[in-house]
Amino acid sequence: MVTNPLDYVEPLGKAGASGFTFHVEVSKENWQELVERIRSKGMRPGVALKPGTPIEEVYPLVEGENPVEMVLVMTVEPGFGGQKFMPEMMDKVRALRKKYPSLDIEVDGGLGPSTIDMAASAGANCIVAGSSVFGAPKPEQVISLLRKSVEEAQ
Repeated sequence: MVTNPLDYVEPLGKAGASGFTFHVEVSKENWQELVERIRSKGMRPGVALKPGTPIEEVYPLVEGENPVEMVLVMTVEPGFGGQKFMPEMMDKVRALRKKYPSLDIEVDGGLGPSTIDMAASAGANCIVAGSSVFGAPKPEQVISLLRKSVEEAQ
């Protein structure tokens, strides 16, 4: 999470990023300009929201004239890895999936073998996993399990 995402669009686009996800909490005043700039650099725009932010905050960004293509629901507070998954955030995922059946919905924070089924069954089709993969003796097995759970839930 950065405080001025506009400053990062150009360098990330030049570096070859395919997507750019910004936090709704820091982009309320300029999200339309931000989405336009992200697209102009050939990247796919997405929006993230922290656990304390109501899901309704992202609806205008999904429904707007120039909409984001993905919503990232944070299940931990952004900042550092290894935090505990907040299952109550799955209500946000369910609300998004019901309202936007074809939207890409990503979940980030505390995801691993014990939590993936909650996220996948709630409607998440994109998963971010850090500690559970990189801390595993066999990361490929964890990745396979996460992928299988999401694929079976769709």
